[in-house]
Amino acid sequence: MKAKNAIYAQSGGVTSVINTTACGVIEAARKSKNINKLYAGKDGIVGILNEEIIDTNLEDLSEIKKLKHTPGGIFGSCRHKLKNVEESEREYKRLIEVFKAHNIGYFFYNGGGDSQDTSNKIAQYTKDAGFPVTCIGIPKTIDNDLPFTDNCPGFGSVAKYIATSTKEAALDVKSMSKSSTKVFIFEVMGRHAGWLAASSGLAQDKGNSAPHIILLPEVPFNENKFLKKVKEVIKKEDYCVIVVSEGTRYKNGDFLADAGTVDSFGHKQLGGVAPTVAEMISKKLGLKYHWAISDYLQRSARHISSQVDLDQAYAVGKAAVEFAISGENSIMPVIIRKKTKPYSWEIGKVELSKVANIEKKMPKNFISKDGFGITTACKNYLSPLIQGEAWAPFEQGVIQTAQLKNKLVRKKLKTFRI
Repeated sequence: MKAKNAIYAQSGGVTSVINTTACGVIEAARKSKNINKLYAGKDGIVGILNEEIIDTNLEDLSEIKKLKHTPGGIFGSCRHKLKNVEESEREYKRLIEVFKAHNIGYFFYNGGGDSQDTSNKIAQYTKDAGFPVTCIGIPKTIDNDLPFTDNCPGFGSVAKYIATSTKEAALDVKSMSKSSTKVFIFEVMGRHAGWLAASSGLAQDKGNSAPHIILLPEVPFNENKFLKKVKEVIKKEDYCVIVVSEGTRYKNGDFLADAGTVDSFGHKQLGGVAPTVAEMISKKLGLKYHWAISDYLQRSARHISSQVDLDQAYAVGKAAVEFAISGENSIMPVIIRKKTKPYSWEIGKVELSKVANIEKKMPKNFISKDGFGITTACKNYLSPLIQGEAWAPFEQGVIQTAQLKNKLVRKKLKTFRI
């Protein structure tokens, strides 16, 4: 009997190492006798629904290896969440049609919590429909908020970027604080969990006291308390570096910066909390400030990725294929921390039903008593994840990346409208 084909897709916000996971999947699939061809969905699950399927088997192995130093999503990503079967059964039926038409027996979906929910739903639906497809969710999120896994591929590299950028900017501000800028506000991502903002605390050392204030979604924002802290820092240090999570909110749950719109997953559109905080400081304290929003730069900065993150991103991709061909289904590979000092880890697994739509927030013992910083326990957890410099090749002074053909297979079905 001819081996089944597999399909891989990327979902949600991308990272500097998600393509490394793709490399792990592709290389493992090519070595497996259980998988005939490995396809990829163009623009995630949307591409699969549209029967826009990329044949990865046409790519040279040399280009596949370059995925390890290529940021972004090489096959395209999307923010499209499958609703419950009762609400959108036509999409589930369409997936079955596509899977049957292209002899798909394995589905690998690389994403965060919403993506794991999608993988779980597809596994159950295909089983009930009499065309069971092995579905393996692969973890990816810079927010580090997936449960059961010690950390999430993509996070360590952003943490390294944030810690480094915070230290560099802090030294810049410190050198000019006597006659110029007194306050620097650095906005980072993180809707409900403050892992990214917390990672800025790794910048602190004997020669650098910054960041002096870290604003986390887990700690309700109190303007008076915050401004008092800023004044105290200025008096002591003569300058103040603040790192603020985009998801910082008031006690009543309102975000400091709410754009008033939602994305395709139904999440509120955030951004712009740095200028909001800067305006408070200007109006109430009259201090000169500068602010910066890292935005996409933090998650696309492959030039400063963590080697640990790169290794783990590849490992979960490889493990996903190995789990699938061994008979596992509806599971997600997870990273298990064996030791912190010296750091060691291994790959485990967890049922998708336990992961879907659950956010892992920072524990209380990782947050300082005053709510404006992180503890030693938090630093001990974070530090191993940013270790190692995963150098990428440069040519003419610019990072070199993979150039894939991304050739689509011939369509066999009628056009489908999402």
